[in-house]
Amino acid sequence: MNLNLLIPDLFWPDPLQQNIYDELSMRHLETLLSKSISSINPIHAMEAWLCQQFNIAQQQNNWPIAPIMLHTDAPDLAKASKDFWMRADPVHLRIEQNHIMLADSQAFQITEEEANELIQDINHNFSHDGFTFLSLRPDRWYIRLPSIADMQTHMLSQVTCKNINNFLPSGADSILWHKIFNEIQMLLHEHPVNQTRESRGELTINSIWLWGGGSMPQFVRSPYTHVWSNDDFPRALALAHGTSHSKLPADADEWLMTQPNGDHLVVLDSLRGKAQYRNAYGWRETLKDIEQNWFSPLHSALKEGKINQLTITALNETSSRNFSLTRSDLWKFWRITKPLSIHSKKH
Repeated sequence: MNLNLLIPDLFWPDPLQQNIYDELSMRHLETLLSKSISSINPIHAMEAWLCQQFNIAQQQNNWPIAPIMLHTDAPDLAKASKDFWMRADPVHLRIEQNHIMLADSQAFQITEEEANELIQDINHNFSHDGFTFLSLRPDRWYIRLPSIADMQTHMLSQVTCKNINNFLPSGADSILWHKIFNEIQMLLHEHPVNQTRESRGELTINSIWLWGGGSMPQFVRSPYTHVWSNDDFPRALALAHGTSHSKLPADADEWLMTQPNGDHLVVLDSLRGKAQYRNAYGWRETLKDIEQNWFSPLHSALKEGKINQLTITALNETSSRNFSLTRSDLWKFWRITKPLSIHSKKH
């Protein structure tokens, strides 16, 4: 059995903040990384890495996240739709000096009723433009278009807690969509839903983020026999291909009890939000949990021959790194165990 652990933000994103690794007991993770053979890949966003693994190509320089996600959010549309789809997720923008910072739905709650009311008014405002907004989930909005939007966008995960001025759409149709983007902001600014939210001390939904546009990919290939994830995008890819998929077990011991065979992808994404919002304490505590619940039992399973090959894929803001090892690699004494901080400097 082969296992690929996908871990966004395994290393803290700020390379200057090396003290974050102080007094972190990561014996099992450090052993696994140090005994492995590592390689670097320029693909670093989780969604992009997954698309590459499932043989999905970019469309107009965008990874087609929106149509793929229909497999989880609207299966009937996924089967029938030949339209162009784009995500238009609800976000909160805040002006800080000369920057406009973005917070995604990790930072706020939005109810189905609120989402439906906002989408209804947005659609009313753009009723003559030939496209439709849908809130297939309160925190996941879509635009359905009859033709391709020729522009390059940036994934929401790349922009979260960052200055959006560096990530605005570009390309032939970008001027049109900048106009739509601004009109929606004006509509949302004084919307009754946001007035009510503000009166309750909640973040307003004062903008959308356009990203992930494309048409349904015609061919999907899976290198895995089973996908394990609490994130819906890996699940959507598994559904698109027909690969078995399950929710993430509580820990590796529970996962090993399923007696897995074949090639498995396990997505451990609990560090991602902590890193995006620079929650250093939360990131450290979460990494400690992963060490205890996953790295420790997987280290033992590799020693005992229950796993043929273990690959840890660490995704960061600039690249991804694969750390691959087999049982025999654990006994290569010349590969000295190094602290996590040393591995972090190489990403």
